[in-house]
Amino acid sequence: MTAESAPTRRSEILRIAARLFATKGYRNTTVRDIADEAGILSGSLYHHVDSKEAMVDELLRSFQDELFSTYDEILGSALDPRAKLERAVRVSFDAIDRHADEVAIFQNEAAYLGSFERFAYLAERNRQSREIWLTLLAEGVDAGVLRTDLDITLTYRFIRDTVWVAVAWYRPGGPHSIADVADQYLTILLDGIAHA
Repeated sequence: MTAESAPTRRSEILRIAARLFATKGYRNTTVRDIADEAGILSGSLYHHVDSKEAMVDELLRSFQDELFSTYDEILGSALDPRAKLERAVRVSFDAIDRHADEVAIFQNEAAYLGSFERFAYLAERNRQSREIWLTLLAEGVDAGVLRTDLDITLTYRFIRDTVWVAVAWYRPGGPHSIADVADQYLTILLDGIAHA
């Protein structure tokens, strides 16, 4: 094996692990399952990765580091409050499009994984996410672009639950692009569904 093929093979193994963790569940996926899908012996898998735990940790950390870095850019940007909120929603849908397996793993396994010290950062990421969305909503209310009677905590929960659950049904190549889904969602969120 050349030095160039090693990282590519490792990336392929991580993609396989992500798909299996997302579809079968982390606890139901064995190292043997991953090795079989990769076409190698279970023992050979350890030439590329340390453990099943290390794989899911790397998948979740890299996905969340990227996502939260983008959220931080949005918060620190000069965009007006409505544009910041719209951008955060679009970034979230984009994450579902580009990292569907990682999003599904987080949605389905965060509570279980969070019970282990190695994954304590997941609770911190949940707290960070809550603070980001509450900040965006509060800025919108303060700027007068969102209703003043808005319960921002309930609105945050609505956004969180309705955006991230899309990972269960959205499929790339389907009748709607992720941009179409985000556009429709933002129309419903910001303009409502009833005639004015």
